[in-house]
Amino acid sequence: DVQLQASGGGLVQAGGSLRLSCAVSGLSFDDYAVGWFRQVPGKKREGVSCISSNNGRTYYKDAVKGRFTISTDHAKNMVYLQMNNLKPEDTAVYSCAASDTMIWSNRANEDGYRYWGQGTLVTVSS
Repeated sequence: DVQLQASGGGLVQAGGSLRLSCAVSGLSFDDYAVGWFRQVPGKKREGVSCISSNNGRTYYKDAVKGRFTISTDHAKNMVYLQMNNLKPEDTAVYSCAASDTMIWSNRANEDGYRYWGQGTLVTVSS
């Protein structure tokens, strides 16, 4: 069975950094895509970043470009989201999701992901 577990959230000051981790099991690491999503109360879940495991292609929401970096460690079956220069508007519950059949045009669409992990809360204070 496929399992994903997000971790690494916490409370940081604006301008600080966090690294989120997503542990993936049950999927071949060379044949899936992993996305990071976030959601705040009263708003819809939004796609933040995505990476394709086979070619390393990445996607970033415009609001996080230049600040967030998605990466993988195949040996450890891990996907990371390095978040730098955090802003209060980044506060959200962040979740990782995986797809073994995703088409790239759906990279930021939650409907394109079959497997979901438990979210981790990121709070940025000002």
